[in-house]
Amino acid sequence: MAVPTIIEQTDLEFDNGSFDSAAFSTHALSSWQTLAAVIDHTLLKPEATRAQVESLCNEAIHYRFACAMINPIWASTAVNALSGSGIPVGVVIGFPLGSSLVSTLRQEAAALARLGARELDMVIPIGQLKSGNYQAVQRTIHAAATVAHHNGALLKVILETALLSLEEKLRGAEIAIQAGADFIKTSTGFASGGATPADVALMRGVAGGRCGVKAAGGIRTLADVRALLEAGANRIGASASVAIVRELGAE
Repeated sequence: MAVPTIIEQTDLEFDNGSFDSAAFSTHALSSWQTLAAVIDHTLLKPEATRAQVESLCNEAIHYRFACAMINPIWASTAVNALSGSGIPVGVVIGFPLGSSLVSTLRQEAAALARLGARELDMVIPIGQLKSGNYQAVQRTIHAAATVAHHNGALLKVILETALLSLEEKLRGAEIAIQAGADFIKTSTGFASGGATPADVALMRGVAGGRCGVKAAGGIRTLADVRALLEAGANRIGASASVAIVRELGAE
């Protein structure tokens, strides 16, 4: 099942279905190595080049980040660059708008898994969620989760919290968990706002110990990371990953 996989990969502090944010954040912040292990090293700019993707992968190997997160077109490049390193490749799907057909998401997830992606970050169908079409939202996420899990991959579901009301955040988080998400995630980084401690705390309150919570979007400093981990995140997505771990002593 999904939760044991998350526990194995990120050393979560779960106890009878709950999550100990204080214990997890204390451990993650105890050294730059333990912090790097919970950061998805990310490059999702549309203008990113092959050389930049390869540089990202080299940094992921050097600092032992949780994964290297890239756009689908660079999946093969990243898989080759990370071969034998033990660092998984993460790829976004249905990104950044959350407007793909279910059939498209299935095909994209399956194709990327075949290429070697082991973590898939999808955007929740934002318009359907805001329209109250909750069954369609559930079906879409479940379809992607089924493909991901069949291929041994994790699925993270991006809520895009900056575009949602409080009720939509709560309902979207619960639907994603029920549909099989391994993580619920705050943001794409392409909307009007990114991760906030308040949104992370809200999402952890819904998730408890049932799945992970990933904070992403606008995270640039160690202080940002600390606040989000203390609020309940157990995975961080950032393009400033190297600068962040260097604040904690990495070279």
